Amino acid sequence: MSAASPLANQLLIAMPGLRDPNFARGVTFLCQHGEDGAMGIMINRLSEYRLGDVLAQMSLHSELPEVIDAPVLIGGPVQPERGFVLHTPAGAWESSFAISGTISVTTSRDILVAMAAGNGPRHAIVALGYSGWSPGQLEQELVDNHWLTAPATEALLFETPLDERWQAAADLVGVNLSRLASHAGHA
Repeated sequence: MSAASPLANQLLIAMPGLRDPNFARGVTFLCQHGEDGAMGIMINRLSEYRLGDVLAQMSLHSELPEVIDAPVLIGGPVQPERGFVLHTPAGAWESSFAISGTISVTTSRDILVAMAAGNGPRHAIVALGYSGWSPGQLEQELVDNHWLTAPATEALLFETPLDERWQAAADLVGVNLSRLASHAGHA
């Protein structure tokens, strides 16, 4: 992808009228955005897997209950077999992309090895799949009022309970989603 735009390191909050089941009531953290399109990780969709399951599929093992039982999220509908670790601090993993000064996304095995041993990043979200937009697609969806944007915070990403993230993300910009209509118009 090309150089980042102001939308990288932002949250995309699904508007109440967004009916796509992949994104309804979803919150997506945008990792990259530019002339080639956009890529993000959904941060509020629980998968059926735990990190122990993912580690076992990779022939890794952990004795740590907090690692074994850690939730794995659905990052989006694209490449659901591919894993992503959204984390802070940035660290020096083999395949990392720095989104901000403190948040990175990593796709290499070494971060999972470290996490299994209890030596991983302080905060981490493990997700399967990602959300992607072709060039101009996300911009059009914003014009069509499918998304609200908000600056990402580490507290929302890593500490807010999953079921509270949709409204908590909107709270960052002072929007009560329950008061919005489920359809949009253009004046």
